[in-house]
Amino acid sequence: MACLLEAPLRISVLSEVTASSRHYVDRLFDPDPQKVLLGVIDMKNAVIGNNKQKANLIVLGAVPRLLYLLQQDSSGAELRTECAVVLGSLAMGTENNVKSLVDCHIIPALLQGLLSQDLKFIEACLRCLRTVFISTVTPVQLLYTDAAVIPHLMSLLSRSRRTQEYTCQIFCHCCKTPDHQTILYNHGAIQNIAHLLISSSYKVQMQALKCFSVLAYENPQVSMTLVNVLVDGELLSQVFVRMMQRDKPIEMQLTAAKCLTYMCRAGAIRTDDNCIVLKTLPCLVRMCSKERLLEERVDGAETLAYLIEPDVELQRIASITDHLIAMLADYFKYPSSVSAITDIKRLDHDLKHAHELRQAAFKLYASLGANDEDIRKKIIETENMMDRIVSGLSESSIKVRLAAVRCLHSLSRSVQQLRTSFQDHAVWKPLMKLLQNAPEEVLVMASSTLCNLLLEFSPSKEPILESGAIDLLCSLTQSESPALRVNGIWALMNMAFQAEQKIKMDILRALSTEQLFRLLSDPDVNVLMKTLGLLRNLLSTRPHIDQIMSSHGKQIMQAVTLILEGEHNIEVKEQTLCILANIGDGTTAKDLIMINDDVLQKIKYYMGHSNVKLQLAATFCISNLIWNEEEGEGSQERQDRLREMGFVDILHKLTQSTDPSLCDRAKTAMQQYLA
Repeated sequence: MACLLEAPLRISVLSEVTASSRHYVDRLFDPDPQKVLLGVIDMKNAVIGNNKQKANLIVLGAVPRLLYLLQQDSSGAELRTECAVVLGSLAMGTENNVKSLVDCHIIPALLQGLLSQDLKFIEACLRCLRTVFISTVTPVQLLYTDAAVIPHLMSLLSRSRRTQEYTCQIFCHCCKTPDHQTILYNHGAIQNIAHLLISSSYKVQMQALKCFSVLAYENPQVSMTLVNVLVDGELLSQVFVRMMQRDKPIEMQLTAAKCLTYMCRAGAIRTDDNCIVLKTLPCLVRMCSKERLLEERVDGAETLAYLIEPDVELQRIASITDHLIAMLADYFKYPSSVSAITDIKRLDHDLKHAHELRQAAFKLYASLGANDEDIRKKIIETENMMDRIVSGLSESSIKVRLAAVRCLHSLSRSVQQLRTSFQDHAVWKPLMKLLQNAPEEVLVMASSTLCNLLLEFSPSKEPILESGAIDLLCSLTQSESPALRVNGIWALMNMAFQAEQKIKMDILRALSTEQLFRLLSDPDVNVLMKTLGLLRNLLSTRPHIDQIMSSHGKQIMQAVTLILEGEHNIEVKEQTLCILANIGDGTTAKDLIMINDDVLQKIKYYMGHSNVKLQLAATFCISNLIWNEEEGEGSQERQDRLREMGFVDILHKLTQSTDPSLCDRAKTAMQQYLA
C-alpha cells in the first residue's frame, strides 16, 4: 500500500509549490498594463537567487508570456526592459532553465529586441543574450544564423559601456571555430574592439582582451593583423605587455599573456622577441606559483606549455626560471594543508578540481622535456616523478590520463631514461593496460610512447613482447585512424629491428600477409614508409631473409614491383630499393630477383635515375647480386647474366660520378668482376 501512496504525495507537494508561484504568472495576463508591469517587477524580485522559484515559473509557462510581452511594441519600453531582466535572471539558473529558454526561441526574440532605439532595453537584451550564450547548452551557431546580426552587434559597440562589455562577452563565448573567427574578423572585430582596451572601465577592457585571445588562437590571419594594430598611437603588442605588469589584476595579466602566446604560436611574433622571452614567459611562470588560485595555476601552466612546445630555446629558458620544475611538483600535493584555505566553499571547489592541476603539470612537463636531455633528467629527478606518471596513467579523469601519457612520451625520447628510470618503474605495464581500452587521442599518444619503449636498446622491449604486444599492435594497424596505423606499424618495425627469427615469424603470422599488403597500398604515405621499414627489418640477416622469402617471396616481389611502378615519392622508392638490396643479400633469396626480368629492368632504370639516393640504392642491389661467394659458380652465372643485360656498362659510367658515395659504390661492384 505504501507504494501506491507515494506518487500522489509527490504531486501534491509539487502542486503546493507551483500554486504559490502561479499568481506571478497569472498577473502577466492582467488586462491593465500597469498591473502587468508591477507583476513582472515582483517576479523579478522573487526569482533573484532562487533556483526553485525559477524552475517553477518555467514549468508554469511564464517564458512564452514574457517573450510575447517583450516583443510587443504596445508593451512600452519599461515593461519590455523588465521582461528582458526577468528572462536574464531565469537564464542564470540551471542548465535545464537555459534549455527551456532556448527551446522557447528566446534568442531570435532578443536579437530582434536589439533593433529598438531604447538604450536601456538594448542593454537588458544584450545582458540576457550574454547570460544565455555563456551556458554550454546553448548552440553558438544561433548567433550566426542571420548574417545581419554580427554587423549590428558591431554597431552597438559604440553605444555605451554596458553594450561594449556584453557584446564583447557574447563574441568571446560564441567564437569557437576558425569560421567564427573569420566572420568576426571580416566584420571588423579588430578595429571595433581594439580601442576598448584603453576604456576607463575595467570590465570592458577585460572582455575586449578576452575577445582578442579567442580571435588570435591558432589563427595566423588575425595574429598577423594584430601585430600592426595601433591603439592610441601605441602598438597592440605593447598594450598587452603593459597589461602583464605585476600591479595589474591577475586575470588581466594572464589573458594578455595568452594573447601574446597565441600570436607567437601563429607565427606573428618571433619566439626570441623580447615581449615573449622577457615578458610573456616570466608572467606565465609567475602564474604557476603556490600563491595563485587553482584555476590561475592551471591556466598559467597550460598556456606556458603551449607557448614553449615547439621551441627548444624557450624550453631551456622556462626550465631555469623561478625553479619552475620544482614549483610544478607542488601541483601534485594540492591542497597540501587544509588550514591554508580558510574558505570552506573554496576548499570544496579545489578538491573537486585538483585533477586539473595534475593535468596541467603533466602537460607543462611534456613541453619542457620535449627536446633537451638535461631538462628531462631534471624532470625525472623531481621527487616521485615516475610514480606520479604511473598513477596518472590510471586516473579516472581521461584528461589526466592523456596528459600523463604525453609527459611519458616526451620523457621516453631519452635513451638514458629508457635504460634507467623507465625500467625501474616498469612504466610499460600501465601503458599496455591503457592501450587495451582508451579513446583515440590517448591511444595515439600511448602507442607513440610504446614505439620508443620498443627500441633495441630499451630493456622494456622483452617484457612488452611477453605481455602480448604483437597482437595488440597488429590490431592497431587495422584502425580507421591513420595515426594509429602508423604507430602500430612503427612499433612493429622497432620490434623487428635486429630481432631473433622467432619474433619476426610471430610478427608475420599475427599481421598476416594480406594485412601487410593492404598496408603497402595504404593511402597514407607515413603508413607506407613504416610498413616498408618493417619489411626491411624483417628481411635482415641471411638465414632470416632466405626463410621469409621462401614462404612469402612471391607476394613480396609483387608488392615491390607495384611500388616501384607506382606514383610514389623518392623516399618510398629508395626504401623499396633497399628492401630489394636486402633480398639480394640472401643466399637463396637473390634468385627471386635474378629470375624476375621486370625487377632487374627496374633496378637498371633507377641506376640511371637523376636522383642520387635512388642510384645509390639501386647500385647497392646490383652489388649484392654480383657479390663473389666462396662457392663460386652461382655468382659467376649471375655476373654473366647481368653483364649481358648491360649492368657493367652502367657501373662503369657510375664510377665517373661526381657524387663520392655513388662513385665508391660503383667501383666496389666493378671489383667483383675482376675478383
